[in-house]
Amino acid sequence: MSRFKAAVFDWAGTMIDFGSFAPMGVFVKTFSRFGVEVTVAEARGPMGLPKWDHIRAMLDQKRIAAEWKKVRGAAPTDRDADEIYKVFVPMNEEVVADYATLVPGALDTVKALRAKGLKIGSTTGYTRSIMERVLPVAKAQGYEPECLVCADDMKHGRPTPLNMYRCFIELDVWPASAVIKVDDTEPGITEGVAAGCLTVGVALSGNAVGKTPEELAALSKAGIAPLREHATALLKGAGADHVIDTVADLPALIDRLEKAV
Repeated sequence: MSRFKAAVFDWAGTMIDFGSFAPMGVFVKTFSRFGVEVTVAEARGPMGLPKWDHIRAMLDQKRIAAEWKKVRGAAPTDRDADEIYKVFVPMNEEVVADYATLVPGALDTVKALRAKGLKIGSTTGYTRSIMERVLPVAKAQGYEPECLVCADDMKHGRPTPLNMYRCFIELDVWPASAVIKVDDTEPGITEGVAAGCLTVGVALSGNAVGKTPEELAALSKAGIAPLREHATALLKGAGADHVIDTVADLPALIDRLEKAV
């Protein structure tokens, strides 16, 4: 049996959607509907936040804010974020299932952790309505966590610890230090830090790298190294205790941590 009681995983870029692609095209298309062109790189910046907060953060980016004012005649407001959000959510609902393939090794990791006695929870920056499209696809592949806390389940989500607190209650686990939070984004790591969990960042499958497994496989070790270093720096900067390439590496990390005690 492990000294850890649970692992709480993020979804896109961590357990599914290697490279975190599902929201990117939707952000670009949604802003375009309002006459403002944004890039995928600009859309990736706030990833991990609840989607309304993500949109507001994009509107606060200097270039986008200036372009919005130029096109729309006034600086962007929370009301503008509301309108964008109303368009974004149903568009994301329509495409998200197409990107719900499990990250290679994710299912083996879950099986290994459950064999050690760990419970499996999850939090996400996606809304409940978006996750309703993802859950059956994940279940068909064998992944079904014991709990799910979505961005709109709590009044205050990431980067606060409240989603994690709800996971503790639903999983019936404590103390926080016995829970591992695994995520590919800074806000997702920050929520784990704020809750007092051991935090593990995933670098190569996540938003910061933004590549498919095939694209990574086509790169040399020398080509992958700076991508890993960049993602690791971001995750460590957010407070990650450890950074691994993908969730497939988590069981080995847990074994090392337990032997070190």
